[in-house]
Formats: sequence, structure tokens, C-alpha cells
Amino acid sequence: MRRSKLKKYSVLTAVIAGAAGVTAASPADAAAATLKIAAGHDAYVSSARTGVVFGAENKLVAGVSGKEAKTSFLKFAVPAGTKVAGARLTLTTQAATPSKVTVRQVANTTWTESKLTAANAPALGATLLSAVPGATLSVDLGKVVTGPGTYSFALSSTGAAVRFNSAEAGGGAPVLEVTTLGDVSPPVPSAPVNNGNCVTDAKLVPSCGVLWGAAAGGFTDAPRDQALRDWEKLSGRTSTIFHTYHKGDEVFPTKSEIAMTAETANPRVLLTNWKIAYGSTWAKVAQGQQDKRIDAFAARAKAYGKKFFLVLNHEPENDVVARAGSGFEAKDFAAMYRHTILRLRAQGVTNVVNVMAYMGNEKWMAQSWWKDLYPGDDVVDWMGLDSYVSAEPGYYHFGKFNDLLDRAPTGGGTGFYDWAVTKHAAKPIMVAEWGAYHRVGKIADKAPVFASVRPELAKRPGIKAIVYFDTKRDDEGDRDISINSTATALAAFKKLAADPIFKVKLG
Repeated sequence: MRRSKLKKYSVLTAVIAGAAGVTAASPADAAAATLKIAAGHDAYVSSARTGVVFGAENKLVAGVSGKEAKTSFLKFAVPAGTKVAGARLTLTTQAATPSKVTVRQVANTTWTESKLTAANAPALGATLLSAVPGATLSVDLGKVVTGPGTYSFALSSTGAAVRFNSAEAGGGAPVLEVTTLGDVSPPVPSAPVNNGNCVTDAKLVPSCGVLWGAAAGGFTDAPRDQALRDWEKLSGRTSTIFHTYHKGDEVFPTKSEIAMTAETANPRVLLTNWKIAYGSTWAKVAQGQQDKRIDAFAARAKAYGKKFFLVLNHEPENDVVARAGSGFEAKDFAAMYRHTILRLRAQGVTNVVNVMAYMGNEKWMAQSWWKDLYPGDDVVDWMGLDSYVSAEPGYYHFGKFNDLLDRAPTGGGTGFYDWAVTKHAAKPIMVAEWGAYHRVGKIADKAPVFASVRPELAKRPGIKAIVYFDTKRDDEGDRDISINSTATALAAFKKLAADPIFKVKLG
């Protein structure tokens, strides 16, 4: 964690033939499967109350009541790896009228239900259907929803208002049913469902469920292995991902890291951050001036043998020097990353799974060079995010788990999760560092943050791993990110840790 870095998507059903850990389907099932995806965000807006947010309502409204016209918006995310054969949107009617409802596509997918008003609502696009709904309204979206990504739609009417259930209504919520081809590769995992046989593949992506991990003892002298063991006892669950940090010529995997990932009774996989350019620059690494360092690591990685996650210079935004010739421009990072991974591959390293770890900070996301950091899909296996929220009302980045994922660039734009599932749809997402904090001495209950995690995972099928960063004091000594700063926080975290979604076997 660094000082400067400080919705609803749900695959309800997925039966994919041949997926590791999933019971084989019948020949008929092998030809196609169905994903039922809940609306990530849904809300209506009012022409008479242009500044009011209605995102928490249990209804969507389309039509006119008196002098007030209401329009509703819905957003869905089709997960990475999905080969779409067809798609259909189904809405459940709360109160019907003889009015014809028009469904339109919306090009803008950056809006969120917590901020949407008539004053900032996106423009409506092409008409997809106009019909009078009965008990339900069904819309064929096969020509619109064609693959992974985020899709946005609007409901409007010039007649008397029609009300539909929103995602907050509970039963009968909006659903996008996506028919998939049977030869999805890689298989579309059924997160958040855990069928008891979830297992990781060659890139450590779980066939279902979500990998659970932690970095414990941050900014202390405590040995990382012992700190993690203590944290596991405190939280009640083995941390499948063991997160560590290294720089320069440090020798790793270390003896303790090797020992921690060799315990058969507590299976763990290593996730390590490496600042390879330590004492140098990104540009010099890209030019080959640290090849001896890379080759030494390559030999150790091959000797280690096990699959493990590798992050090169996590949170690079914080280290960018946007000045020509600095050696730390965004393009230098991308070149450094590519050079390192391609050289590791040339040295015969096959057990490294690469994670590109961004920061969850709106300032950096708004920079013109932010996108230039990305080194290319061919050298990135996972998209990563390091992001935190405050549990202290009114303090910096106060919020819940969705806020650390949806934090938008300064000036507006797409949040990290929507950006990742749209621009890099084939890549699984790891929340490589996350946590809830309050200032030291200003205790606030973190339980609401921890309680929000599981529902958000159910809405975001792109997330395949979450890794908590636990420390009593951050790098500047004034933020507490521990899970046990209050008894209620610890109880909420233990409840989260016990959820079966995190029961994933390392393949």
C-alpha cells in the first residue's frame, strides 16, 4: 500500500463441458450453456427531479406520470472468455399499463447507479424493441451482445409509467441470459458458485470460486511467514495466496517462501512483487542492462518448479516520471515489463504467471499516459488492482468493497473493473491488495466493508482472486488496515473468510 493510492455482476448459472472440476455435461449440454447475469447497475432518472439519484430504489420506471417523465438504465458485464451465441434481456413487471416501452442501446457504459441523475444521464442510442409488456418484457439482444464486455441499455416510454423490478427488488430482478458456445476456451468459470470441485488451471485461474490470499505483517519486522500463519489463525482460513515483496538482486523464492508453499496440509501459492529496476531505471532494464539479474531469477524460478504469481513493479503509476529521458516514463515501464517476461520465457521459465498490478487511485487513472503502462496481452496473464477504502465516515476514500473497484478517474470515466472487463476481457482479475482502514486512534468499524465483499463478488464474475493487505500501521504510520481493530470487524471478516466460495484447490 502507498499513500497516493488511497455492481452488481453475477453469473448465476454456468454449465461448461470439460471445465476442470466441473461435472461433465451431456452431449446436448456440450453444444451450449447459459449464463444468467444480473444487472451490474440499474436506476431510473426523473425529468422533474434532475439532480436526484434513484439507484437504491427497488423499481425501474419508464414513462410519464403527470408532468414527470422517467427513464431507466441498466448495465451488464459479460465475463472474460465467453463465446456468445445469443442473448436475451428479461424484465419482470411490477405495475403494468397499456404503454409501449422502448428499449434502446446506450453507448456510454461509465455511469454508475450511485451517481446517475437526469442531469448527467447518458444519451440514448438505437431502438432495439418497442412493445407493451405483460408480466415480463423480453428483449432479444443477440445482435448487440456479441462477446465479453460491458453493455448498457435504457427503457423509456411516452405513455403512462410502467414499473419493473430492479436488482434491489430481490425476486424477479433484471437478468441477461447469455447462450454460450460449448467450446469456450478458456472455460467460463461459474463464479460465484462453488460446486465443491473448484480447481486452478495452468494459469492459476479457478474453474469456479475465488482464490483467497493475504499479505500480513506489513511495515513491521515480523517474518512474513510467521505473520501469515498468525493471520490465518486469526481469520480462520488458510491463505491460498501468500503475498510477498522483493526488489533488485534479492534472492527469492526464499527458504521460508518455499517452505510455506510446500505444506500439503495448508496448500498455498506464492504471489511475489519484484521491483526489478531497483537501483536502475525501467528504460535500462528494457535495454538489457539488467539481464544478468533476470537470468539469475530465471534459474531460481525453474529450480523452484511450482507455479507462482509474479508482479513486476506493482503500482507503477506512483513511480512514473513523465519527462522525456527520465527512464521512468509509462512507455519505459511497458518496455521493461515486456523485455523481462520475454527473456524469462527465452530462458525456459514456464511456471511464472504474470500479473499487471495497477493502483486504485483516480488521480493516476486520469493521466494521459495511464493506458501506456500496459505492456500487452501477450505478456500479461492476470489484470491486477491494488485498492483500499476507508471505514471512517468523511475520511479519504470512505466506502465499501464496490468503491475500491469502481473508483473513477478524476474528471469522470470508466472505473477499473469495467475498464478491465471491457478492454481486456480475456484476462482474469486479481484484487492483489485490498483493505479497509481508519486512522490510528480514530477507530471506525470495518464490519460494513467486510460484509459488502461477498455480495460484490457475486456481481463481478471477472474477479478470480482477492488478497488482503494487513497491517496495524501503513507506510506513513497513521492508518490501521488490520482485520481486528474492533471485535465486530473481526467477526465480519471471519464470516467472510468462512464462505465456501474461497474453497479452491490448487491444480
